[in-house]
Amino acid sequence: MTHKLRATVWAASLVWMGSVRPALGCSTCYGNAEGPMIDAARLGTFLLLGVVLCVQIAFAVFFLYLRRRAARLSRNAGGLQWSGGGPGPHGEWRNA
Repeated sequence: MTHKLRATVWAASLVWMGSVRPALGCSTCYGNAEGPMIDAARLGTFLLLGVVLCVQIAFAVFFLYLRRRAARLSRNAGGLQWSGGGPGPHGEWRNA
C-alpha cells in the first residue's frame, strides 16, 4: 500500500468514526422503562437466574450425597479388608 493510499484510508476512517449520527433504536433503547418489552426482558432474566440457581443447588446436593455415601461405606467396611486381589484357587473371585 502506498503512503498516499494509507493516509487516505486513515483520514476516511477517522472522518467516518468521528461523524455523529442519531442512533436508530427502539423506544426501550431511548429510556422507556415501562412496557411489554421491558417486562419480558425482566421475566427472562429472572427465569435464567432460576435455572442457574437450580443447577447450582443440584450440584451441591450431589456432592453432599457423595459425602454421605462415602461416610456410610467407610462405617460399613470397618473391619473388612481387601482380599488378595485376584481369583481364588478355583478361578472364582472372592468378595470381601
